[in-house]
Amino acid sequence: MRKLHIWKVFFILVSCAFLALGGTLLWATTIELPDLSTFQARKISNSSKIVDRTGTVVLYDIHQSVRRTEIPLTGMGENIQHATIAIEDANFYSHNGIRIQSIIRAVLANLFRGGAYSQGGSTITQQIIKNTLLTPEKTVTRKIKEWVLAIKLERLLPKDRILEIYLNDNPYGGTIYGVEEASRAYFNKASKDLSFAEAAYLAAIPRAPSYYSPFGKHQDKLEERKNFILSRMKSQNFITEEQYKTAKAEKVSFDNNASNGIKAPHFVFYIQEMLEEQYGEDAMASGGYTIITTLDYELQKKAEEIVKKNALQNEKSWNASNAALVATNPQTGEILAMVGSRDYFDKGIDGAYNVATAKRQPGSSFKPFVYAAAFDKGYTPETVLFDVPTEFSTTCDASAADTKEGCYHPGNFDDKFRGPINLRNALAQSINVPSVKTLYLVGLDSALDTARRMGINSLRDAKYYGLSLVLGGGEVSLLDMTTAYSTFAAGGVRHDPVGILQIKDKSGTVIESYTPGDGEQVLSKNTALTITDVLSDNVARAPTFGSNSALHIDGVQVAAKTGTTNDNRDAWVLGYSSNLTVGVWSGNNDNKPMRKGGVALSGPIWNQFMQEALPLFPNTDFEKPERNPNYDSLKPVLRGEWRALDTAIIDSRTGTVATEDTPEEFKETQTAPVVQSILYWVDRKDPLGPKPQNPYSDPEFRLWNPPVQAWWTAHGVQ
Repeated sequence: MRKLHIWKVFFILVSCAFLALGGTLLWATTIELPDLSTFQARKISNSSKIVDRTGTVVLYDIHQSVRRTEIPLTGMGENIQHATIAIEDANFYSHNGIRIQSIIRAVLANLFRGGAYSQGGSTITQQIIKNTLLTPEKTVTRKIKEWVLAIKLERLLPKDRILEIYLNDNPYGGTIYGVEEASRAYFNKASKDLSFAEAAYLAAIPRAPSYYSPFGKHQDKLEERKNFILSRMKSQNFITEEQYKTAKAEKVSFDNNASNGIKAPHFVFYIQEMLEEQYGEDAMASGGYTIITTLDYELQKKAEEIVKKNALQNEKSWNASNAALVATNPQTGEILAMVGSRDYFDKGIDGAYNVATAKRQPGSSFKPFVYAAAFDKGYTPETVLFDVPTEFSTTCDASAADTKEGCYHPGNFDDKFRGPINLRNALAQSINVPSVKTLYLVGLDSALDTARRMGINSLRDAKYYGLSLVLGGGEVSLLDMTTAYSTFAAGGVRHDPVGILQIKDKSGTVIESYTPGDGEQVLSKNTALTITDVLSDNVARAPTFGSNSALHIDGVQVAAKTGTTNDNRDAWVLGYSSNLTVGVWSGNNDNKPMRKGGVALSGPIWNQFMQEALPLFPNTDFEKPERNPNYDSLKPVLRGEWRALDTAIIDSRTGTVATEDTPEEFKETQTAPVVQSILYWVDRKDPLGPKPQNPYSDPEFRLWNPPVQAWWTAHGVQ
């Protein structure tokens, strides 16, 4: 009886569902199908524009000078037809406009997800209807209209004509529509001549033209999608196993004729991708929006000119073919200029690739985040560390000469060691050994947390890094680095990057507007001011960079830091005034080494742009950090006194502090000036707390102390 009852309930539910579906279909059949001649007109008439911050300079009109060459299906060639069908609608020639299985799957998925109809599975016919006759909103009503109109369209037109319309109207990036125009733009050939691989690449793009652009930053994802399409073509018997293998291995080169009539292209496509993620590809393609961005086009033009001029010179002089620049307002996060390469249209250097948002190693430009973590824990700019040859791996001996695998004893850029040096000079002069020691003192987790809070979003967990992180062992983007340095400039307040001020719909109604907020205090103000005080100290950095380097600008307070990676593969300068932050990267997209590093390559670009831009902003001096009210009670080493009176057990043979290996008969207790590694005085887990009772409990002490003692003995300082 129970089973019979269940079947009755099931029968009633199914009957209700069919009645509801029948009623819906009956209502839907009253919808009148619009004239097919409106397809193209509707797309073009709702063109969206991306403009600069003044609202007067059009950076990009998505449909300005639309490039479309309509051709019959017979002129397109089978490869692009098969590739498109394989990825978009495998049953195109067998359904009547919709796929019942896909509809059921979409309904169930969206019911369980509790949202509007966002599940995919649209046929080619449905996509034509959606893109030309309906609004992009995701509602049940719109979806039902789409299904019914697709069935009606299939009754009006033959399959080949529907596929022809689809392939002639598809967006392939920028102003390019239709397979013929796309084929000529990307491959300089007719669509009928496309290879299997070229056809697969082309079929991959319409899903998200900005994201899958062959010249964008997601080329790896484009490659994955191309290979997936080829596998679909094979499974649907459009190509053989041998043709699949050949096509997958084929090296395809793209002609960069896909973008013209565009200003600030790297920035524009950065904005367009952001908008498409939020509003959808269709809405941006045909919504008629006006997007007012944060870009200052006058500054952008100067930035492009300076980057190109210097990058071309760097290529001749230093084997550095490319450069990038980002400028932001540190008080708001607004992006004022973004140059992703020396020339977007230069195919020889892969110029369309946006280095401003790509991940590269930052070299020593990462050091300020580590020093900021140290100042937050109570260390001061006067705290002394020893710049001496030091081994950091506890599996190696303390000689800093162990060559076995896993040993780590970094040197400095000039192969010199300076003995005792305070944190101010170590950071300002970019000295490596004390910087690595600083990272050990604060800990990887603390340093990474500081960097993330300030705006570095790409770094992984501490387990993936070692002490080389402070020298640039992680990968970051120029945009993130500029954001993080802006946090210093804003007194520890982070403002996330902002690229859009306002969005208006086609009627002029504001649908989104940016209002500068207070930001988030992610670093103590005094720590941020202390870093700024160090990075703007021209006297402190002079021993490395000279007193009139590219990091110094007469009459204006600026703070700056360089960065150079191993083998000179990346050259950075990050710097700021109170009202402008500018980051510059120089290098080669293929990661080939250069003949110079940070300040030599990126310094002139940074300096020249700052000289052009700073007069446009108030000349505001940096606020000075406050002195710690308990400064005088800090441990001497934290205040810069590296020779301190202490009662210690001395090795009478050497006059230095006894070690665990000193025989008892040579140990003498004395009160005298003692020179020790900072780990003798400071417990890194509690730097402001008591002196460690047993320094050897810290595994690094046995590595840090011997070279300090050796330096003391060699220099005979009394």
